[in-house]
Amino acid sequence: MNTIISNIAHFLKEHEPFTYLTSDELNSIASNIGIINLEKNKTLFQMEDALHDTFYVVASGVINLTFIADGEEIILNKCYAGDVFGLRPFFAKNNYMMTAKSREDSIVYAIPIAIFKPFVSQNSSILDFLLENFATNTRSSLDQENGTTASDGIYSNKTGEIQYFQSLSYNKTPLKISQKQLAKDVAQLMSDNLIDSAIIVDDNHFPIGIATDTDFRSKIANGRFPLNSEIYKIMSSPVFTVPENISVAEAQLLLLKYNVSHLCVTKDGSDKSSISGIISEHDIVVAQSNNPGVLIKQIKKALTPKELKQVREKLTELVQSSISKNIPIPHIFNITGEINFAIIKRAIEIAILDLGSPPARFCWISIGSQARKEQLLLTDQDSILVFEDVAQEKYRDVKDYFVKLAKRATTILEKTGFYYCPNNHMASNLIWCKSLTEWIKQYDNWMKTPGEKSNEIGSIFFDIEMVIGENKIEDTIVETIISNSKNNTLFFDYLGNNALHKEPSLTFFKKFNVEEEGQHKGKFDIKNKAIMPLVDGARLFALSMQLKGVNNTYLRFKQLAIVDPKFAEIYLNCAESFLILTNFRTLEGLKNDTSGEFINLEELTKIDKEKLKNALLPMKELEN
Repeated sequence: MNTIISNIAHFLKEHEPFTYLTSDELNSIASNIGIINLEKNKTLFQMEDALHDTFYVVASGVINLTFIADGEEIILNKCYAGDVFGLRPFFAKNNYMMTAKSREDSIVYAIPIAIFKPFVSQNSSILDFLLENFATNTRSSLDQENGTTASDGIYSNKTGEIQYFQSLSYNKTPLKISQKQLAKDVAQLMSDNLIDSAIIVDDNHFPIGIATDTDFRSKIANGRFPLNSEIYKIMSSPVFTVPENISVAEAQLLLLKYNVSHLCVTKDGSDKSSISGIISEHDIVVAQSNNPGVLIKQIKKALTPKELKQVREKLTELVQSSISKNIPIPHIFNITGEINFAIIKRAIEIAILDLGSPPARFCWISIGSQARKEQLLLTDQDSILVFEDVAQEKYRDVKDYFVKLAKRATTILEKTGFYYCPNNHMASNLIWCKSLTEWIKQYDNWMKTPGEKSNEIGSIFFDIEMVIGENKIEDTIVETIISNSKNNTLFFDYLGNNALHKEPSLTFFKKFNVEEEGQHKGKFDIKNKAIMPLVDGARLFALSMQLKGVNNTYLRFKQLAIVDPKFAEIYLNCAESFLILTNFRTLEGLKNDTSGEFINLEELTKIDKEKLKNALLPMKELEN
């Protein structure tokens, strides 16, 4: 039993928020943990269930968090090893507002809230992590007419991960009051200016407190203080100050954390600088009209490519804002991936509205960077279409329908901003739109005799994620890949050689290997010489170790560090490098409205060049 406790404690230590705890504290928690084995598609809790007295950590496998909207099950999040979920009982009294179900055979640790709560109150880093977890794990859950989020988070009204990217608009001309002014005069000023608060300042005009409608009700109206009291006697103090560029989510987190209704905005975020404005709960409500739920609603109601394009342009603006605010890249991957998938799904639905109902069950699968949810910039579209096996006499008509469907959908997506794949890796291509049996044969050929068939293997076909259709069809494709990868030395030799044959990112003398000719002469191809080797390496090792349900390159490396601890340091270094390189590419793309593939090194600072070069170093270890 001691060995089990030690193993659990060691596992937890690798993941936030448990990294903030001592070994003794982790052992104490581990000794009280329940271990739950969930078979595939087993429900841990569902919407409207009474809250459990535990929260959960995924030990292995994948847990889908979903909710129902418009009669459709929508995935809010996918939780992998080390992810924390089911936190609602910490902060709420009402029932669960989402369902947690295993996507595959999984093991989950159940941590008693009563055991863990003392660590939350004693350690602000743990509290901050839990609050951020709530903010960043809410997805498209607002797609309900009442605007209520279906997350296990603490936000009950119109909240979403996209808030994390938005700068908050607030009142930049707040009422500033001397601490000696009478309460009745302040009340009159607030009434005249139609506002519900006033900032109390000292002799240097720095904020020392806030007086709100609540203060007047709780301290004046009930007779505790007379109306002619000096305002400093009834103000709320200390004042909580924030910087000028605070985001919506950050503001809401602080309102919740400090249990206040207003925040004072100052020049440098401290209470010893000039006042720039005031944030109220109402400002948060107004700002939340631009959250993922609203965007998802716009997507679902869209009937034209123009409407879809408008949503995608908003998303580009949010990505740019998030990069400038140093929001972690994994968070940005999450939100762009979900919104992009919603756009693709709607494009397919619009095509179906034009053509009529499909004659057979099908599955539209994104491949490559779309499937990995790594498209922060507008790039090309990559997809395949798999339809169920039908009688031979129906085959031609069925395939004809799905080819037409794919052509309409890809045309809509092109007008939305996703340009056509230059290699024609799209469902609209006859050879990538076929029956399930044909696709199984295709993967069998690719994996058993790689390089020998006319349709040479494309590694992006092994990054797959369903957009719309039958889960069972996708599951069959995944199982075909997993089955064929077992002990398949020839296949991995082929993938490995392809990965190693890419041009090196640095020359023998550790200089950037730039383009020598063409329109990009002198520039560095960050996609093919830096990012893709990491993508290829992560895919190869993930397939060889049969990691299921993990497509994103960053998450693949993180997961590999757990399942292959011997090389954990290399995997983690590669994960960090991938984020740094993605950040460079995204900044380049946003600056020049391009795919960001080619970096103009002359425009980088000396520090950035060094940072870029350092991010390339882990590749050699990965290659070895």
